[in-house]
Amino acid sequence: MARTWSYVVAAVAALALVVAVAGELAEPIGSAGQPHQTAEKATDQARKDADQDEKAADRAVSPPPTAPAGFPDAASTGVPPGTTLTDVTGDQLFAKDGEVVEGKVFYGFVTVTARGVTFRKCVFRGGPTEETRPLVDSEHARDTVIEDSEFYPSHPSPSIDGIWAAHTKIFRSEFRGTVDGIKAHTATLVQDSYIHDLSWFASDPDQGGEPTHNDGVQAFAEQRGVTLRHNTIDVSTTEDPNAAVQSSADELRVEDNYLDGGACVVNIDHTPLGRPLTGQRVTGNRFGRGSAHDCPILLSTRAKLQAGTGNVWHDSGDPIPSPEQHD
Repeated sequence: MARTWSYVVAAVAALALVVAVAGELAEPIGSAGQPHQTAEKATDQARKDADQDEKAADRAVSPPPTAPAGFPDAASTGVPPGTTLTDVTGDQLFAKDGEVVEGKVFYGFVTVTARGVTFRKCVFRGGPTEETRPLVDSEHARDTVIEDSEFYPSHPSPSIDGIWAAHTKIFRSEFRGTVDGIKAHTATLVQDSYIHDLSWFASDPDQGGEPTHNDGVQAFAEQRGVTLRHNTIDVSTTEDPNAAVQSSADELRVEDNYLDGGACVVNIDHTPLGRPLTGQRVTGNRFGRGSAHDCPILLSTRAKLQAGTGNVWHDSGDPIPSPEQHD
């Protein structure tokens, strides 16, 4: 009996030791010589963590590729997977020549006024606004370069476009969720990029309260030298879009793109100038059949193509019809 009692005592002691060790392991980190984290601090940290998780998830969301094989899509444009990104909050002005900006997410509107500013692997989100403005404005800069970047607003509205660009080169970038993808002024090059799924609104102050007038790219009168080369510009999934390409600029070059959507897919209009346009080249493009009027190219009455060969229906490879012509 004495031996049995000693076994019981030993067992109880061992159990007490286990409970003590378990209690120490369960003690919150920082309890040894450190104050416990307060409920308020824990809640604040949880909010910050949730905010960061939301931003990370937001960046990860991207529509699945819908472009035809061989043309830019969501997989081949924008910020490459695995890129480390840093948030930048508030509107930003870049006025220093030659600055290189990489790996930033801009939660604010970006304006460039310097020469030779380069953006690489950046995301442009903007913010809430009632002003008509773009996520990026390089109209008053020179030699701006944008590579492997993404434009999609955090607060879509009828006031927000992707970029207003002049003397700007854009490569391998994705635009979605804005009213117009790109408003292109003199010496704008867009290459290997993806413009799609623009945002339509029933009332747009810039249209006198009428619906938005969505264009993938719009090039303006009194501008020249806009080049669109090997892009996917598809507004066929946007409600009631105007055109994939709308232009009144001289020396327009639309080469080797996949184009779809709009009343007519490409609309070249001299009427804002009141004179014929010069140097209109639309060559080697493949057209989808998503235009409202089965109209690949529309020319106004005083517009003509200096070059217009090699344009075909994508699904069949057959030549598209001759451009419609009317004002």
